[in-house]
Amino acid sequence: MINLFRLEELQSKKLKYALYAIFILFVVAGTVLIKYYRNIFSSNIDLGEKTELFIHIPSGADMETVIHIFEESKSVVNLASLKWVMEKKHYGESVKAGRYRIENRISNNDLVNLLRSGHQAPVNLTFNNTRTLEEFAGKIGKQIEADSLSILNFLKDEANIKPYGFKPETVIGLFIPNSYQVYWNMTAKSFTERMYQEYVKFWNVDRMKKASDLNLNPIQISTLASIVDEETTKNDEKARVAGVYLNRLKRGIKLDADPTLKFAWGDFSMRRVLNKHKAIKSPYNTYKYAGLPPGPIRQASIAGIEAVLNFEKHKYIYFCASPEFNGYHVFARSLREHNKNAEKYQRALNKERIFR
Repeated sequence: MINLFRLEELQSKKLKYALYAIFILFVVAGTVLIKYYRNIFSSNIDLGEKTELFIHIPSGADMETVIHIFEESKSVVNLASLKWVMEKKHYGESVKAGRYRIENRISNNDLVNLLRSGHQAPVNLTFNNTRTLEEFAGKIGKQIEADSLSILNFLKDEANIKPYGFKPETVIGLFIPNSYQVYWNMTAKSFTERMYQEYVKFWNVDRMKKASDLNLNPIQISTLASIVDEETTKNDEKARVAGVYLNRLKRGIKLDADPTLKFAWGDFSMRRVLNKHKAIKSPYNTYKYAGLPPGPIRQASIAGIEAVLNFEKHKYIYFCASPEFNGYHVFARSLREHNKNAEKYQRALNKERIFR
C-alpha cells in the first residue's frame, strides 16, 4: 500500500511539473506571439501632429536604402521591427521606386504592403511663366525624379524630340503651362511623352481649325503667342495685340516686335530698345526679317494661345506702351499716329530716366 501511495504521489508531482512546463511554454509562446503581432500589426509610425509623410524612393534603390530613408525621416518608432517585417515579406526582392504617402500610426505590415504594391501618391506638377528651356528644366527637375540636366539634355537632342514633331528651337512649345498629376519617378523621356499626350489633347479639333483658318500650325501659333505674352501681361489686351501682329503678317509687314530683340540679345530686363539693338544679326530679329521667328521666345501661356486663336478683329497696325506705365498699350492705324504715341512714350521714359 505504501509503495502504491508513493507511486501516486510521484505521478501527481510529474503531472504538476508537466502542467507547469506547459504553462511556461504557453507564456513564452504567448510572449513571442505578442511580440510578433506588435512587430507586424502594431503602429510603428509616429509623425507627431502631422497626419501624413511623403517618402521618395529613388529608382534602383535596395531595401537598405529604403531603411535609411525612413531612418532619416525620423518617423519610425522601431526601425529594427520594420526591417524584420521587410525581410519576412521579401520586400528587398522588388523595391519599387516612387513617391509614397505614409499615414500616421500605420503598422509595419500595412507600410510594407504599400511599398510592395507600388501604389504611389501622384505629384501635382505645375509650370508656367517660363522663358527659357534651361529655366523650364530647372522647374521640372524640382518636382520629379529626373534632374534638370537630364531633362535639358534630352530636350536639346534633336533625335529625341523629332518623333514629336519638334526641334530644339521649338520644343518649348510642346509644354502647355498648367497643373498635371504625374508620378514622381519619371524619366526625362517619360515626362516628355506624358506632356506630348497633353499637347495632343490641348490641340483639339476646335483649336486646330482656328489655327488652320489663320494659315498657321500649332507651333507658329505658340510662337506668336509667346510674343504676345511678352508684350503684355494684361489678359484683356492680349487678343488686341495678337490682332495687330496678325494684321502685319497678313500684309507682309515685318513684326518689329521688341520682345524678339530682347530674346536675341538674351536680356529680358531691357526696357528701352534702341537702334543699336535692332542691328543684331539674329533670325529672331523681327526688325530685320519678315514673318515669325524660328520658334517661341518663351513658353506661351494658354491665355496667349487663346488670344491668337480668338484675336480681336481691327485695323490697327501699330502699338506702343502707354506713357502712363500702367501695363497697357496705345494702338494706331497709321505710322503718323503711331509716331506721335511713341514720342509721348519716349518722353515719359526720359522723364523717369529710363535709358536702357
